[in-house]
Amino acid sequence: MPPPKLSLSDEADPSLVWVVRGLLIGIVLTLLALFGVALWLNPYEVDGSPRRLATHQQLGLPPCTFVAVTGQPCPACGMTTSFALLVRGDVANSLRANWVGTLLALFCLLLIPWGVASIVRGRTLLIRSPEQAALSVCIILFSLMMLRWAFVVVGSVL
Repeated sequence: MPPPKLSLSDEADPSLVWVVRGLLIGIVLTLLALFGVALWLNPYEVDGSPRRLATHQQLGLPPCTFVAVTGQPCPACGMTTSFALLVRGDVANSLRANWVGTLLALFCLLLIPWGVASIVRGRTLLIRSPEQAALSVCIILFSLMMLRWAFVVVGSVL
């Protein structure tokens, strides 16, 4: 029995392949820059103790408005610090700063080789729908941030 013939709809659109590759190149370069910034930041106090938050202020950003108004950390407080600590191999303090940030940083580290493999391949590796995958990642990340935040707020009230 001869192999089935491919229709035009079954073949990859060459322009789409380059669009996908271009987007993946942008993602990989952005992630590399993100980790470069994390290496540049200093997540330790003058006395050598690890920070828990406010490392982002080294980038010229203002203090967290949520903390200033409520006295409680926002769901994203400590994420920059957790990235900066993780790239230094300080996993325990990265988890203390913001464990969701640590998970996000590890996920982003895995995205780099995945992105390179997908660029070489010309399409996303192991993912049929990048849009669905991105939506799922965003929902999971948001849910974990809210869960962590609830524990932080409840813990500070007790």
